[in-house]
Amino acid sequence: MESCLVLRKISDFKRVVIKVGSALLVDHESGKLKADWLASLAEDIAILEKQDIDVIVVSSGAIALGCHVLGLSRTSLKLEESQAAAATGQIALAPAWNEALGKNNLKTGQLLLTLSDTEERRRYLNARATIETLLKLGAVPIINENDTIATSEIRYGDNDRLAARVATMADADCLVLLSDVDGLYTASPSQNTDAKHIPVVKRISADIEAMAGTAGNAFSSGGMRTKIEAAKIANAGGTAMVIASGQAINPISSVDKGGRCTWFEPDAHPVTARKKWISGHLDPHGKLFLDRGAVHALKGGKSLLPAGVTRIEGNFERGDTVSICALDGEEIARGLVGYDAPDATKIIGKRTNEIEATLGYPARAALVHRDDMVMRPVSEKS
Repeated sequence: MESCLVLRKISDFKRVVIKVGSALLVDHESGKLKADWLASLAEDIAILEKQDIDVIVVSSGAIALGCHVLGLSRTSLKLEESQAAAATGQIALAPAWNEALGKNNLKTGQLLLTLSDTEERRRYLNARATIETLLKLGAVPIINENDTIATSEIRYGDNDRLAARVATMADADCLVLLSDVDGLYTASPSQNTDAKHIPVVKRISADIEAMAGTAGNAFSSGGMRTKIEAAKIANAGGTAMVIASGQAINPISSVDKGGRCTWFEPDAHPVTARKKWISGHLDPHGKLFLDRGAVHALKGGKSLLPAGVTRIEGNFERGDTVSICALDGEEIARGLVGYDAPDATKIIGKRTNEIEATLGYPARAALVHRDDMVMRPVSEKS
């Protein structure tokens, strides 16, 4: 059996984000907190902290705990019931973390975030500053999605991608996704006995994405598919990611002792802090489709000019994040658009010297400037 021991240890890094899933933290049958398991993870975190490694936790569990307290079934929650369960569960979850880490002489601080908190630049910077200050003051930030106010339009919907966003926001060099599986397999191991474990992913290709399945099956819904999406966000920002089993006691120490897991290697040239924010957007407001010449120009480091755009989708405003796609729909970049959608629609296919006459006012040459753009790896068959 291949192990992660020869590959990398979590303790090799300087700033680590650990994502804890609800199923690991809360007993499915009783609805109660798994106190012994949490205590063991707190011990692992204390070991990392003693080695001067910053630790940030992204924790699920509030809704599950709240359902137990309020006597709600998790299988058919209405939005308002889910929000009420989160409000109740957060009161139980935060003290549990505080107590577990406190027994190891560690302080804690809680942050509740929504998708829009990390998509809007000012709030993103405020959250980043809070995390940085807590770490400087020797506290472990405990972060969860703010399900008490989040609706479907402003939710991450999973803590895997939230954790990846937090990792890039906080300049972490390692993201740990503790899961009910010990890494990525060529197929669902519960459905295919011939599925093979993959210890290292150097690049997320189309084949790797296919292994995660589609959103419609049980293996990927809220599971491996969101973890691959998290890896894309993390790796683009220069953060290594590991998927490891969290079912054992002391799960972090287990990985460092050679427990089976899957490492996703970060991009060799991580983007700047501003471009991390752009790249990590989960909810682009529109799409721009380019001809082959424009795709080639962008790959050469050029800005996106209207002449290379063939069509536009979405109702975006100037400064919104848009997805930049090839003609076949594959996303090749993301960027902050320089025009509102109505004006952008008027100038697509136009040369730079035709823009002013078309719009009736002097305007910028670039539809998306290269300084406001992040290229994304183009999928290839492995």
